Amino acid sequence: MRDSLDPTASDIEASIADEGKTRKRPRPGERRLQILQVLAEMLQNPKAERVTTAALAAKIQVSEAALYRHFASKAQMFEGLISFIEQTVFGLINQINQKEESGLAQARGILQMLLFFAEKNPGMTRVLLGDALLQEDDRLQERITQVLDRVEASLKQALRIAQTQGGSWASVGQDEVSIRAAMLMSYVLGRWHRFARSGFKKLPTEASDISLRILLSE
Repeated sequence: MRDSLDPTASDIEASIADEGKTRKRPRPGERRLQILQVLAEMLQNPKAERVTTAALAAKIQVSEAALYRHFASKAQMFEGLISFIEQTVFGLINQINQKEESGLAQARGILQMLLFFAEKNPGMTRVLLGDALLQEDDRLQERITQVLDRVEASLKQALRIAQTQGGSWASVGQDEVSIRAAMLMSYVLGRWHRFARSGFKKLPTEASDISLRILLSE
């Protein structure tokens, strides 16, 4: 599972490294991946300074004009990161749901995945929290909010499945399911915030097994 949650290493670095053996310049699609990779790396800075296109270009050792040949704006670069997060997270949620028949097991798997994804991708955690988007285009905040709402809906669906499977969850009402899903999402966001505020030192997965057992108990 760790490998599947380390996409920057497997998908981006590998493609760039392989291409570098035979070409001096990466192809357009590979340059786009490189730009997103470096942007995510720069967002890992605990000082949380705003990333500028000038700093990004300098880090990649290209001109700012070269960046704009691949992305129309910096907002589009952030949209690329959000799309990557969305595809990865919901791809993993689908895998969890296909593997687990138990609704509670699905919810627990989704929560563990969200914590681990943040731990492996600190820069993308700042995107998920929205703090990396504060001085950027407003539509980026709206987009990440939509992603988080979809995640909460996935948790709610898992809890609804648990309702139908007997046991103590069978007596939980629909309104309470919605409240519990929101509570679980708040737990995840709290762990992400703690991780970012600590300079990425306090890991979101710390003592998560105990926390999730308490949160998912009836």
